[in-house]
Amino acid sequence: MTPSKLMSIILARWQLVLLVVLVTTLTALGVSLVLPKRYLASASVVVDAKPDPVSALIYPGMASPAYMNTQVDVIASDRVALRVVRDLRLTELPELREQWQAQGAEGSMEQWVAAFLQANMEVKPSKESNVLTVNYRSPSPQVAAQMANAFVKAYIATTLDLRVEPARQYAGYFDQQAKAALDRLEQARAKLSAYEREHGILASDERLDVENARLNELSSQLVALSSLATESRSRSGQAARGGDQLPDVLANPVVSQLKADVSRAEANLQQLSTRYGDNHPQVIEAKASVADTRAKLNTEIRRVTGSVAVTSTINSQREAETRAQLEAQRAKVVKLKEARDEASGLMREVESAQRAYENITTRLTQTSLESQSTQSNVNLLAEATPPLKPASPRVALNTALAFVAGLVLAIGIALLLELRDRKVRDADDVMAVLPLPMLGVLPAPGRRAQALPSAERRLLGAPGAASRGAA
Repeated sequence: MTPSKLMSIILARWQLVLLVVLVTTLTALGVSLVLPKRYLASASVVVDAKPDPVSALIYPGMASPAYMNTQVDVIASDRVALRVVRDLRLTELPELREQWQAQGAEGSMEQWVAAFLQANMEVKPSKESNVLTVNYRSPSPQVAAQMANAFVKAYIATTLDLRVEPARQYAGYFDQQAKAALDRLEQARAKLSAYEREHGILASDERLDVENARLNELSSQLVALSSLATESRSRSGQAARGGDQLPDVLANPVVSQLKADVSRAEANLQQLSTRYGDNHPQVIEAKASVADTRAKLNTEIRRVTGSVAVTSTINSQREAETRAQLEAQRAKVVKLKEARDEASGLMREVESAQRAYENITTRLTQTSLESQSTQSNVNLLAEATPPLKPASPRVALNTALAFVAGLVLAIGIALLLELRDRKVRDADDVMAVLPLPMLGVLPAPGRRAQALPSAERRLLGAPGAASRGAA
């Protein structure tokens, strides 16, 4: 359908079109004037991303795009609405109680009032910012502003509760854990103290150093005594085989003197024997003197060799005693090392319990501070004020929309009637009804006749041309 044909249909039925447009527009105007006025009050809050004053960290989840949507859901939640009902004591208002009873008084009145408030409240998050706007509609501008501010205050208090309540629960949990950690620390300390008292450990490292030095000293003594005892046993064995060539015998001055005396006596005896013979009294006396001196020499040699054996025995005993002391000292050092290792393990248990207790007390302090917090990361940006003009109904907008809708409806009705009752309104309608070529169109009274346009003549083709020739 061409615009000219549509315009011809509208002009042909202009009265109907005008009637429908007027009725629709006037109806919308009347309804807009009759509807009760509703006022819209807006209050806004900003969700701050500053560091937490307790932990000095950014609030968790602020970087998530879903955080602001979560805050919108929190404002629109039943918890916030119920808090508004309790803060304003709306259940005590007789008007609301009468409405609730008139609707059947089903369920809790707080829930009913909260649902009523939620139906008139709207939350709009700002794009690419942390600002939330709370809108409330009401027939009264004062009530609208009061409710918007009440929802904002309840939301801020709820966000604070959502932070404080888990912190209180955590504080109670960490308090119990801190007491248990303190008990474990005290038990570990008591166990370490009892072990130190039992083993006499006061300064295990210093005592171990002293005992190690003592062990090294005994080891050195044992080496020296072993060498000395070996030498003594060698000399004792040599003395048992023959003590004349023993170094101790050879180095003894008494033995040397007695050997010299024996040599002189034997020389004197030889001389006397040569001079007087064997039976001479002087020879006999000289023989007795030699025998006596030799007896003294043998006695002295036996004494010296005997002292070597005694010295060997003494050195062997000293070696055995030193070896026993060394073994005892070694066992003592080993035992002390074991005690030190066990004490070190107990000390590590104490240190571990101490660190666990300190970590838990740190978390306890933090959660205790968070549980006592009175500030939220949501701050009031703008309070709602009673609006001066109603937000609805919008008379001008509703009238303009009704006019447009009425015009569309009127055109639709005109087209529908035209389809049900077709009429010839131009040359195209004639050509559509009669399968004959059209030569021209009679003008309206006072207008000249016009020939068909060239396009229409081309559409007529040869039969039209033949008709013009016949005419």
